[in-house]
Parts: sequence; structure tokens; C-alpha cells
Amino acid sequence: MNLIFFDNWCRPHLLPLTYTRPASELRVGILTIREKWERLLGQNSSTLTQIYLQEKFPLHTANDNLLIASSLLPNDELIAAILDLKIGEALYDENHLLAFRTDDAENLRNFYDSYLQIESSSLPYHQKTFNGNYQLISRPFHIFLYNEQEITRDFELITHGRTSQPLSPTNVVIGDANRIFLEEGAVVEDATLNVREGYIYIGKDAEVMEGCRLRGPIALCEHAVTKLDTKIYGATTIGPYSKVGGELSNVVFLGYSNKAHDGFLGNSVIGEWCNLGAATNCSNLKNNYSNVRLWDYFTHRMEETDQQFCGLIMGDHSKCGINSMFNTGTTIGVCTCLFGTNLHPKFVPSFSFGNASHAYEHYILDKAMVTADMMMQRRHKSLDAIEQNLLKKVYEIALRLEK
Repeated sequence: MNLIFFDNWCRPHLLPLTYTRPASELRVGILTIREKWERLLGQNSSTLTQIYLQEKFPLHTANDNLLIASSLLPNDELIAAILDLKIGEALYDENHLLAFRTDDAENLRNFYDSYLQIESSSLPYHQKTFNGNYQLISRPFHIFLYNEQEITRDFELITHGRTSQPLSPTNVVIGDANRIFLEEGAVVEDATLNVREGYIYIGKDAEVMEGCRLRGPIALCEHAVTKLDTKIYGATTIGPYSKVGGELSNVVFLGYSNKAHDGFLGNSVIGEWCNLGAATNCSNLKNNYSNVRLWDYFTHRMEETDQQFCGLIMGDHSKCGINSMFNTGTTIGVCTCLFGTNLHPKFVPSFSFGNASHAYEHYILDKAMVTADMMMQRRHKSLDAIEQNLLKKVYEIALRLEK
């Protein structure tokens, strides 16, 4: 079977994170959703998504295609049910299409436009019902909400049958040291690692600098860095090539982003190529302890999360200056450039530029792309033609959607 992930009705609710990627590229735990399925099924995959994303995430079809909802988290019962599908069969719970198998590769784009993006869609296939438990990442806050269980699952999947690199005796371990795993090239010196409540995974060539205090579950992905005296509470994931400092609690950095200095960040999701200036702070709890509401791009209003703790959701390529402050349940779009010490509003549209004490200016696309390219070059990457085309399309869509 040829494995394909399709973006479904969850995608617009996952903006701004899905402006620049299919939902399967979201990192929850140690791995992205795609990487989880690929490891568990033992094969590579492609994606059926918005046309403007297909240049970066191309679709590959075959005579026998197994399609799985992009935001669906795998578990053993679900995998067994999906692998049991025959050509012409689709797997549903009571309302949602979870997966289907088809030999009609030519009509996949039509299926996507007619069925796959629609909640409670019904494909013209024989329907099988899944009565087991499963989880969809259908809102941005689900990423940090499910991060603890996914770090545990991913840790066990990645480290099974393998031996960790030795941990330096300069470190203090609280709990069972076997719950710590260091990949090749990982450096951890003079740190305190508490694994009583969860695993700690240190990826390839990642570094934990001196004086850091880590309380699991925590995932530090490849080439990620925790700066001197960083304090991290679980469940937190620091994505590849990210650098963090200060205090973090239940945060997911998707990758290539920085919060390298003091300041607090909790119950948040930070996209790729973001930078949070020194002393940036974000509230994750309201003064009256009531549940947090969060901006929803699909309904164009603040929606209930039913969560008491919720901090910052930040789209790719967004930056904020020193002493920036964000309120509980704040959503920042793609390619924003924010500064000043006033609290920013709870929703800042994409391509915004300025200080919260005045009306935001429009961030000109060409200037935004120059900044994006300069940051990417610091990681030996560049804003190539594919990335430029993607940001141009996001710019057009955001101007229309976020009026």
C-alpha cells in the first residue's frame, strides 16, 4: 500500500500553524505525526493537502493507496483497524472519516475538494465503523495537551532495543537513570535531571548547558540547545535546532526557533523560525482562574478551550522584541514583527508589524521574506523558491481571511 496523509476538517482550526504545513507535519511528543505513522507502519508517505502546499509537500499516488487523516494520532487498536481495510473501504467513527483505501488515484484531488475537508463527510465507499479510542489534533492547544502521552509513546518507540550514550557523572539524576536517553553526540553537563514523572530524551548533537534543571517528560530534539540555568517543566518538547532559556512549562517548539533568554513561557506552541526576545513573558493562567478562550481562524471568534492553562500560539517566522508581554490565550499569526512592552492583544493577524500601544502596521511581504531568509541562513538554510512561493500564497490568503 502507498501511504498518504490527507488534511481534513481540522486544518482550518489549526491555523496559523497549518498555514505553512500539513497537519501531519505538526510535532507532538518527540516526533511529528507523520514520523510516528511511518515508523509504526514501516514505510514512507506523502500528503494530500491544499494545492499551494503541494509544491513543498508533494503527493505520490499508486495503484493501491491507504489514506489516513493527517491529524490522527496512532495507537495499536487504530492501526490494526486501518490495516484491515480493503480497497473500496473507509473507516469512520460515528461522525468522522479516519482513513480509506482506494485504487482510484486519479480522483484523489476531487475527493479532497468534495469530501475530505468536510466534517462528517461520507465517501462513496463501503463504511466500516471504528468503536475504539482515538485522538485527533483538531485545535492548536491539543499539541501541548497531548504532549505528555506522546513523549512517552515516542520515547518507547524510538529507544526500544537500543542503548543510550553514557551520561556524564557531572549531572544529578533524580529517579531511574534508565528513563534518560542520549543520542549520539548529545552533551549534558552539570545539569539536574528529574525523571520521576516522565522520560527525558536528548536528541542527536543536542546540548544541555551547565546549571539546567529538567523535570520530565521532556524531549530535546536533534541539535537543540538549552542555555545556561534553563528551567524546564514537562511535558515540554524543544524541536530540532531550537535554543531555549529561562523558564518553560508544557511547551512545544516545532523546530528552528529561539527563546534563548530569561522569561516565562507555559502551555504554548511555537512554530518554526520564530524568535522571542530577552525577557519575553506570557501568561498561561487567568487572574480569576477561569477557562481560557482562544482565537479560531475558522469561526473568526474566540472559542472556549475548556482549559485553565493556555499561553501562546505563534505561527512560523514571527518575532517579538525584548520585554514583550503576551496575555493568556494569545494567538500570533505568520510573519509578524512585534515589539514594545505593552501587552499585545489576544489575536494578532499575520504580517503585522509594530507596537501594541499603537495600531499595527502592515508588514510588507518583501521585508518579511528578507528577515525570514536571514534567520534561516543562521541555520545554514535559505528561503528558496519553494519557500518563497509558499509565503506569497500565505500572504494572499491571510490578507483575505484575517480582515
